[in-house]
Amino acid sequence: MAVLAEFIDTLSPRAKAGLKGSVILDIKDHGRVHLDETGARSAQDSETADLTMSGSDKLFRNILSGDQNPITAVAMGKLKIDGNPMRALKISQILAD
Repeated sequence: MAVLAEFIDTLSPRAKAGLKGSVILDIKDHGRVHLDETGARSAQDSETADLTMSGSDKLFRNILSGDQNPITAVAMGKLKIDGNPMRALKISQILAD
C-alpha cells in the first residue's frame, strides 16, 4: 500500500491543477489509483474511469520523473491504454509535469 500512497501524494496536486474527467492508473502488483479534478485516491477494482493506463511501478515512476516519455512507452508496449488515445496524450502531460 505504501507504493500507492506515494503515487497518490505525488499526483493529487497535479490532478487538481489540470485534470478534466477521470483516469485510473493500474499499477501492476500494487493496485489502482483514481485521478480526477478533486485529486488522487485509491481505486476499487470495480471502479471505472474515462481512461485507464496500465503499467509497472517502475514505468510510472520513470514517467513521473521525466526519465520515460509516455508516448514512447505506449509505442514500445510498456504502457497500455484503455480509452481515447488523444485523452491519454493530455493525461501524459500531467503525469510528466
